[in-house]
Amino acid sequence: MPKIKLTKGELKKQRDALRQFERYLPTLQLKKQQLQMEILHQDTLAEEKSLAEKKWLKTIEFWAGLLNTGEAEIEEWIRPRERVYNSRNIAGVEIPVFERLEFDLPRYDLFSVPLWVDHAVEAFWELVSLREEIKVIKKGIEVLREELRVTAQRVNLFEKVKIPETEEVIRLIKIYLGDQMANAVGRSKITKKKINETLSYGAFA
Repeated sequence: MPKIKLTKGELKKQRDALRQFERYLPTLQLKKQQLQMEILHQDTLAEEKSLAEKKWLKTIEFWAGLLNTGEAEIEEWIRPRERVYNSRNIAGVEIPVFERLEFDLPRYDLFSVPLWVDHAVEAFWELVSLREEIKVIKKGIEVLREELRVTAQRVNLFEKVKIPETEEVIRLIKIYLGDQMANAVGRSKITKKKINETLSYGAFA
C-alpha cells in the first residue's frame, strides 16, 4: 500500500474512488456473467454443428464411392468463390458470425456427366459450409474466452484489491483525523482551564 496522506482532502478523494469502484464492479460482474453464458451457448452450437457435420459425412460417403469410379471430377465445383461473414457484439466484444459460402454453379455437359453429380455437389457444399461455420464459431469462442479472462481479472482486482485497500485507507484516515480531533478538544479544554485558572488567580491577587 502506498504512503497515505492523512488529510480531509485525501479522505474525500478515497471516498470518491470507493464509490467509483463500487459502481463499476457490478458492470464488470454482469459482463463476466454475459460472457460465460455466451460461451456456453457457442459451445452448444459448435457441438450441434459438429453432429450435423458427421451426418453429412455419412451422406457424402455414398457420393464418394461413386466419385472413386472416375465418372466425374467435382473438386473445382466445391471450392468457395466467396466467404461471407458478419459480426455480433456480446458484452462489448465483437465476435465473427458465419453467414454463407458462395460457390460457382457447375458447368458441365449434361450428356457426359452422370445425373447424381448435382446431388453430390450440393452435399459437398453443405459439408464445406458446415466446416467453415464450425471454424468461425470456435474462433468466436476463443475471442470470448480471452475477454472473459481479462474481465475476471478485473473483477478480482476490484473485489480483492482495490475496494479492500481503499476501505482500509479510509479507515486509517478516519482514525487519524478522529485522534487529531480528540487531541484538539483535549488541548482546548486544557487551555480553557488554564485561562480560567489565570483569571481566577488574578481576581484574588
